Amino acid sequence: MINEFFMTHPVFTIEEFKEFESDRGTKGKRAAESLITYYMRIGRIIRIKRSLYALVPQPGNRNNFLPDPFLIASRMSLDSALVYHTALEFHGRSYSFHQRYTFQTDSYTRPLSWHNALFQPVRVPMPLNQRNQALFGVENIDYRGMTVRVSSLERTLVDVLDRPDYSGNFEEIWRSLESVEFFDLDRVVEYVQIMSNATTASKVGYFLEQHKDILFVEEKHLNPLREMRPRQPHYMIRRGREKGHLVKSWNLIVPDEILHQRWKEIL
Repeated sequence: MINEFFMTHPVFTIEEFKEFESDRGTKGKRAAESLITYYMRIGRIIRIKRSLYALVPQPGNRNNFLPDPFLIASRMSLDSALVYHTALEFHGRSYSFHQRYTFQTDSYTRPLSWHNALFQPVRVPMPLNQRNQALFGVENIDYRGMTVRVSSLERTLVDVLDRPDYSGNFEEIWRSLESVEFFDLDRVVEYVQIMSNATTASKVGYFLEQHKDILFVEEKHLNPLREMRPRQPHYMIRRGREKGHLVKSWNLIVPDEILHQRWKEIL
């Protein structure tokens, strides 16, 4: 009979298992490890990496079994939080699906390749740590009976524009964000202010202005972002400095592909 813990923890850490066993009276430093070894031997659980395991739903199918990637990313470190494009996917708002799952952590965690998927750790943005706001906009969501930490749609909007390299190209970002019907714009502005990056403020302001009617954007949302915009023109895409058009109201050089949303011309 499979341990009841595994039925509610399809992906779990050794620390979670030890705590469960301790609460139900299992004693001895090696008792939990022995149970893990036993269940691995009979093929009911697999090891994803050191101290991280997953339940195999169908015995004898462990070689072809792929655990839920969101649960893997959420347990890659004790402080894991799903961010960037992975957060969009989790919220069901990504235009396409990636095989890279990005999680925020302040611990030293190596990237993991698993069944053609890459689990990529990223550091908490420095401005958040400096202001003790590492978990700003991070929600605790019940998912498959477990708690998963994931950035809210408001924080994710800012994050993907701030670091598009973690979220694919701007077509992917634009199409994904356009699928969201509502943002708490006060929270968006608050997060931009915490991040305190002039280019990011301009990119967020430009996106919101482009979707002003759909998202019910008011001047009270745009004005704080305008105040933060850079004094000199900045490139929207920092790396490569692609040629584009200067949007003077935001001091932002926007690539023509984004300005005209060229991808919409492709049938």
